[in-house]
Amino acid sequence: MMNRHHLESDQANNTPSSSAGDVLAQNSRSAPVRMLLVGDVMTGRGIDQILPHPSRPEIHEPYINSALEYVRLAEWAYGNIPRPIDERYIWGDALQEIAQRDPEVLISNLETAITTTEQYEKKGINYRMSPDNLAALKSAGFDCCVLANNHTLDWCVQGLRETLNSLQGAGLHTAGAGKTIFEATAPAIVPLENGRALIFAVGHTDSGIPDAWAATEDRPGISVLSDYTEASVQRIAARVAAAKRKGDIAVLSIHWGSNWGYDIDFRQVWFARRLIDTGGIDIVHGHSSHHPKKCEIYKGHLIIYGCGDLINDYEGIGGHEAYRPDLALLYFPTIDPATGCVTTLDLVPMQIRHYRLRYAQYNDAVWLKKKIKPQYPDFAPRLEIKGAHTLSMEFNQQI
Repeated sequence: MMNRHHLESDQANNTPSSSAGDVLAQNSRSAPVRMLLVGDVMTGRGIDQILPHPSRPEIHEPYINSALEYVRLAEWAYGNIPRPIDERYIWGDALQEIAQRDPEVLISNLETAITTTEQYEKKGINYRMSPDNLAALKSAGFDCCVLANNHTLDWCVQGLRETLNSLQGAGLHTAGAGKTIFEATAPAIVPLENGRALIFAVGHTDSGIPDAWAATEDRPGISVLSDYTEASVQRIAARVAAAKRKGDIAVLSIHWGSNWGYDIDFRQVWFARRLIDTGGIDIVHGHSSHHPKKCEIYKGHLIIYGCGDLINDYEGIGGHEAYRPDLALLYFPTIDPATGCVTTLDLVPMQIRHYRLRYAQYNDAVWLKKKIKPQYPDFAPRLEIKGAHTLSMEFNQQI
């Protein structure tokens, strides 16, 4: 298969590529597309401080005024963290999984501004990573960083502008934020061998995103969603219809809901299913919860209600231990480009320790399986432990 990094990239917000691409996308016999979907990647604060080029450690929280205190909390809990680390350190064993599975599309929700500005939003918690540490993001191979979340404007509009310029200058696609509403609502476009992955992104106000962060025709911001209504479904559907061609896979990445809790809001279930029924969406990539939640296969399409965190600096912080925020999941679906349906789904449990991802122990995989196993018949198929490091769903036919 042609290496995806050797293909000429369609930039988000640009005119779709030529009719030659349409001819390629017509091939309904294309092999399934391998993807990696992950939740919140927070490379700011304590993580930024152990990277080679840390930002100034001053932060503006009610009880802690230095990001270095988060590093000390982690070290008091679990021992010394080496520093400075190289750019690959934080990904740990995840790099081995990515190399072995070789996904063609890698999508993360980046909950950290990449900026040097000192102007900040007075909101209690502000995540920032130095632009000089961008190599840490690139080293994992992500294609798209979703920015429609409640930390993208932590460092105000100037921080957003620098974040966009830094990511796009490094060759990383962005979705869900932009210098105008047109950029914020446009999809990131990742070329495939015989088609494209279109990544649309929105952030719901119930995740803590202020309405004032919404992009407009002349103001930078993010693509904000304020309700779960049919009108909102149809607005997203119109964007998808304007961009999607035969053979494309359309992903909606959505930041929604609270940080903690396993219950799934019935409005989210309705909204996600409507996006698949009438919106042209093939995969709903949900995040915001700091721990994994249930996922669903609906009419053959994947809905993840909460991916959980992938990278954070929460080690040593008490208060939510029952949810095991130290455990993370890598979601590896394969998608039939002819139908947009999932053909296999592997979930690889990871544990964050010393600010680094490592394979979770078997008993942790069992614990995760119990927490995220299907609750209702229509949340089938079954989730099974497969091999040393994988929770697996396999499908013999479309559901």
